[in-house]
Amino acid sequence: MTIKTVKDVDWQGKRAFTRVDFNVPRTEAGEVADDTKIRAALPTISYLLQEGAAVILATHLGRPKGKVKEDLRLNAVAERLQDLLGVKVIKADEVVGPEVERLAQQLQPGQVMLLENVRFHPGEEKNDRHLAQQYAKLADVFVSDAFGTVHRAHASNSGVAEFLPAVAGFLMQKEIETLTQTLHNAEKPVLAIVGGSKTADKIGVIKAFLQLADTILLGGGMANTFLQAQGCQMGKSLVEADQLENARQIMQTAQELQVELLLPVDVTIAAAVDDAAGAQTVPVDAIPDDKMALDIGPETRRLFAERIKQAATVIWNGPLGVFEVEAFAQGTIAVAQAVAEAQAFSLIGGGDVVAAVEKAGVADKISHLSTGGGATLEFWEGKELPGIVVLEQREET
Repeated sequence: MTIKTVKDVDWQGKRAFTRVDFNVPRTEAGEVADDTKIRAALPTISYLLQEGAAVILATHLGRPKGKVKEDLRLNAVAERLQDLLGVKVIKADEVVGPEVERLAQQLQPGQVMLLENVRFHPGEEKNDRHLAQQYAKLADVFVSDAFGTVHRAHASNSGVAEFLPAVAGFLMQKEIETLTQTLHNAEKPVLAIVGGSKTADKIGVIKAFLQLADTILLGGGMANTFLQAQGCQMGKSLVEADQLENARQIMQTAQELQVELLLPVDVTIAAAVDDAAGAQTVPVDAIPDDKMALDIGPETRRLFAERIKQAATVIWNGPLGVFEVEAFAQGTIAVAQAVAEAQAFSLIGGGDVVAAVEKAGVADKISHLSTGGGATLEFWEGKELPGIVVLEQREET
């Protein structure tokens, strides 16, 4: 995959319409609770400024669904960005319009402007062509640096590229190169860990991993469906009856391809998610009718850790239990620690697992933490991602 990057452009005197992902967690007071995503975009923004560009930033925050939501304005984001960047950030109060155009025209090389939450505009998520043209009027070149949104065809991350030359920022470049390397040239043996609550959401990526991995470890709510497909009685556990046949087919395919597919051998159970006090561990074939599996058990953690230790490449998406509850987060944290201790190249995608490795205090020991959730999954599945297609198909900038 060949794409142009910010280094392929002479930025002196140019304006860069730069799509970033500042969809950050916030406190109840509306302040930025975690600035990881903002920090991840700093190398691209700083480079553009140093090279003489005027930078116009666009991002979404939350899901306002095309309406102005006062609690989703970007004022706090602009303040945090200004603190981190050490450069004044001019904050626009609208997404597009005459005032935004005036501010963009006045923007000088080395200056930064942040548009209001692009999802306030009803045309953003519809990839409205007129809105994309309005974005394009603000700048000379489109810089794509929001990997977490590339699986969406929206006006600010793919539509605008119809009207401007498009290049990748450093974060986008790193994500594409790392994920491509892992998919096509991963060092063997490859181990994939797949968790999360729903089998339906992960069928595509599991099928892709069957062609890539030597071992696949399954956990989380989705493992319940596979266990029931094997004949286990799962009590009140989350089981997707309509996915049982898919689960059987995947297990059959794994056997045919000689891919080791490991399911939990024991689980932490309780009467309900809020029944942490009643948590206990049982083998997967001994779950009472009135209990549900909410985490992998200690024997499964040990088994998974052994396999992780043997891998040269580890890929992981999805928590292995109800991670939001301390009593049912232990399996995910234990596996995070095992991945961190392994000698393997490790790639983790998805907000929940990234949060898990941070909670476990081992984030700095993971080779690559992907900033994409759904985007990473769809990339692994081999799907065509709109935000990447526009980077591949550009003419000379």
